[in-house]
Amino acid sequence: MENDFIKEVLSRRTFAIISHPDAGKTTLTEKLLLFGGAIRDAGTVKAKKTGKFATSDWMEIEKQRGISVTSSVMQFKYNGFQVNILDTPGHQDFSEDTYRTLMAVDSAVMIIDSAKGIEEQTIKLFKVCRMRGIPIFTFINKLDRQGKPPLELLAELEEVLGIESYPMNWPIGMGKEFLGIYDRYYHRVEQFRGSEEERFIPLNEAGEIEGEHKLKSTGLYDQTLEEIMLLNEAGNEFSEERVANGTLTPVFFGSALTAFGVQTFLETYLRFAPSPKARNSSIGEIDPLSDEFSGFVFKIQANMNPAHRDRIAFVRICSGKFERGMTVNIPRLGKQLKLSQSTAFMAEERSTIEEAVSGDIIGLYDTGTYQIGDTLTTGKNDFQFEKLPQFTPELFVRVSAKNVMKQKSFYKGIEQLVQEGAIQLYKTVKTDEYLLGAVGQLQFEVFEHRMKNEYNAEVLMERLGSKIARWIENDVVDENLSSSRSLLVKDRYDHYVFLFENDFALRWFQDKNPNIKLYNPMDQHD
Repeated sequence: MENDFIKEVLSRRTFAIISHPDAGKTTLTEKLLLFGGAIRDAGTVKAKKTGKFATSDWMEIEKQRGISVTSSVMQFKYNGFQVNILDTPGHQDFSEDTYRTLMAVDSAVMIIDSAKGIEEQTIKLFKVCRMRGIPIFTFINKLDRQGKPPLELLAELEEVLGIESYPMNWPIGMGKEFLGIYDRYYHRVEQFRGSEEERFIPLNEAGEIEGEHKLKSTGLYDQTLEEIMLLNEAGNEFSEERVANGTLTPVFFGSALTAFGVQTFLETYLRFAPSPKARNSSIGEIDPLSDEFSGFVFKIQANMNPAHRDRIAFVRICSGKFERGMTVNIPRLGKQLKLSQSTAFMAEERSTIEEAVSGDIIGLYDTGTYQIGDTLTTGKNDFQFEKLPQFTPELFVRVSAKNVMKQKSFYKGIEQLVQEGAIQLYKTVKTDEYLLGAVGQLQFEVFEHRMKNEYNAEVLMERLGSKIARWIENDVVDENLSSSRSLLVKDRYDHYVFLFENDFALRWFQDKNPNIKLYNPMDQHD
């Protein structure tokens, strides 16, 4: 039994896919699922007319807009590995969801559009991975279209992101002249178009195709050999250790849309990606191979099934074995819960899960008990995993129910959607009005859409624009200090917060009230 458990844990590969919107993230996820046998045909994200939508974009608004706004979890088996993919929203307004998801993975796959290179959102997400020492694997996508020269893309990767790279394979041409990839790791050429029998051409000891071959008659083949020689002489050396500590990224070229290079990428990724790692907690590192079950909630999603008004808490298992029906401690609440309703994921497809081990992601049906960041433990040790990042909203709206008769639905909808952590709720101190805060405008549009469609509650929103939110350390605050330039509100945990109109208003307030200690939660985590 013990050996089986260890083998199970070591077979887990749990990763997030990160990229700028439109780099091909959802398409790559689809193709990985296709190779894993988890789906039979891949729907492209943009195929609105056919009604074929990407498996990982399940929410109504995602289908209308063709973008991912929530993180999905997909699981499949491949070559003896259990693969858990967390597809994250590329849209910057939802980076908060993505940041928290990155806390629940052991490695990340970064997708770069070969025509656009490194984009803004990629930089932000990459920084989070670097900060956490998460190993990063890079997939340079859309080689079947004209893009930047590969050497330029590598230079950009190293200069902009400050990470060294090692190309596992190298493109032979691109766009209309894309012929395939020269695979440095497997010592073969993989042809872009051609029959299955001709797909792989082995290389001889000199790193060339033996004998006559039509590929050799193109100037692109010679150019590729020159570039490979340059990489061998002047490029970085491959180091498994440096991949594991996140200072070297293996780079793969391919085309997710045509599924070219994806299988090779998946097989090489599984070979070098880490199995579940130890996690920091209030009592030190928790070993994934320890017997005691533990995990943490990194996401809460309401209404994955609108017909049932359900809520799912997404849990990353960090140690031990989950068994349906087991009892766990929730240290924050100081109480125990029986985990009887649990689920495994395949985007909106779900199945009851009986057992899971370290590295797996499971869903627990939630009646309002869990909060994002909650630790679940068994045994006598009462500990907490490290805090998940909390974000400081920058945009605010005043919100109310359009129809007074629908107040009950309005309050229920707000309470549930706020617990997902994408928007934050505040109440004005003097008038008890509801304000919502978010990192980006799209959050409010999604909120409005979901309130109407999932809770049958239309809302009125009045834009308050951008504000600087600062929490207050003092227990007692003079409520008369609230003004239009420094509005005093309470968050959903009843903590006082000032919303300042701008930097000037913040500085003026601090000068006038030096005894009030203000802080920004984003400066507070490790």
